[in-house]
This record gives sequence, C-alpha cells and structure tokens, in this order.
Amino acid sequence: MYAFQFERPSSVADASRLAGNSAARVLAGGQTLLASMKLRLASPETLVDLGAIGDLSGIRREGNAIVIGAMTRHAEVASNAEVNAAIPGLADLAGGIGDRQVRALGTLGGSVANNDPAACYPSAVLGLGATVHTTKRKIAADDFFQGMFATALEEGELITAVSFPIPKRAAYMKFRQPASRFALIGVFVAQTDAGARVAVTGGGNGVFRHAGLEQALSQSFTPDAAKGVKIDASDLASDLHASAAYRANLISVMTQRAVAKALG
Repeated sequence: MYAFQFERPSSVADASRLAGNSAARVLAGGQTLLASMKLRLASPETLVDLGAIGDLSGIRREGNAIVIGAMTRHAEVASNAEVNAAIPGLADLAGGIGDRQVRALGTLGGSVANNDPAACYPSAVLGLGATVHTTKRKIAADDFFQGMFATALEEGELITAVSFPIPKRAAYMKFRQPASRFALIGVFVAQTDAGARVAVTGGGNGVFRHAGLEQALSQSFTPDAAKGVKIDASDLASDLHASAAYRANLISVMTQRAVAKALG
C-alpha cells in the first residue's frame, strides 16, 4: 500500500464535497477498490469512507417499491424480512454474492457504482427496472449502465439509494465462476404488469437486457417459452473461462431455471 489521505465524513453533503476532488475515490464496501489499490491498479490521493453516514443505510417499503440505501450490506439485504416478502429473488441474489466475508462488507451502492461486467446486483437493478437515487438526481436503470465499469454517474455524484419496483414474480440464477464466485453467466427475470424483463450479467461488456427472451416470456412466462429463444453468441465474450457459444447456452439454461424458480 502507499500513503493517502483518509476521510470519514458523517454527512452526505460532506461526502459529496470530498468526492468532487478528482484525486479522491469513494470507499463503500471496499471489496474492489482496496484490492485494486494493493495491486497498484488504483492510486487515489484521498479515500472518502462512507461508512459513518447512517442516512445511506437501511431498507424500507415505499408504496409498491423496496428502497435500499446505498451502504446497505449484501448480508442485510439477504436476511431482511421486507425484501424476502416482497422480492425474494433479490434477497436470494444478495445471499449468493461472493462468500460470507464479502457479504458482510460489500454494499449495494458500491456494486452498482462499480458496475463489474460479471457482478450480480446490476442484473437485479436492470431486470427489475429499478431507479438509482443519487446526490443530484434519479436515474432509470436503463440509462444507468453504460458498459464495462461505466455508469451515468458524474464526478462527485454519489448513489444514495436504489428503489426496486415490486414485480409479480422474479428470480435470479447464476452459473458461478468457481474461483471468483462472480457470475460466468447470471440471469435475472421479472414478470411485471408491463411484461417480462430479462437482464444478463457475465456475458461480456456489461449487464444487458435480452429483447428476444423478454418478448417470449411476455407472451408466456414459462421455461418452455425461454427454451424456444435462440441466443446469439456473436456479441458475447469468449475467454479462458468459457467460449461465447457456451455462454449463449448458459443464458438459455439459466433463464429457463430462473423462470421455473420464479413460478415456484
């Protein structure tokens, strides 16, 4: 490690001011940032730790949505009674992230802001059509994710919460990369009043919705409907872990299993 300035603000306003410094990085759960610093892939002059800001944590229901604070830990989402009752697929996703240590420290906001192309949470945010609340505005999930590690967040803009609309049904299934426990392919499906939404993570450049699967499942929310959709491998990643063709097959299989899980 190396020398840096450590700041631990107690308010969102102070955190936002400190984060506006281009040489600063925000510390949420630290599961990615600290590892990057150890490997010298990131070298911020200032770390802004959000851990002392109570307003950024917590889970509540507002109307037909579950609102989760940005600093809420994965383990808290997984065990929360409100989430388990309203969106059990989201609680299940949170309970399957990493290992126990990661779930105890990692945060919803940190994962969403980092937007790792194989992370689980972005698929829930996109699959449920969630809204990302920041210190400046509200951003629809469809506008938030912009490619590998890229989001709509501006410099100094912090996520404060994510609002998840409660669907009719939803579920998440992932095929784990055994070493990292990230998703080799993860699929979040949701049946809503407006139709089905299907979000895929681990496929390549970032989380994305699959129009063909959504169309088929909007007509018939069944595993057989998903099975009938051909998955194009041309835009999927191919690496030492899996070929593009294998990932395409996993998208189909994980979608079928997710639908079956959502139907109970």
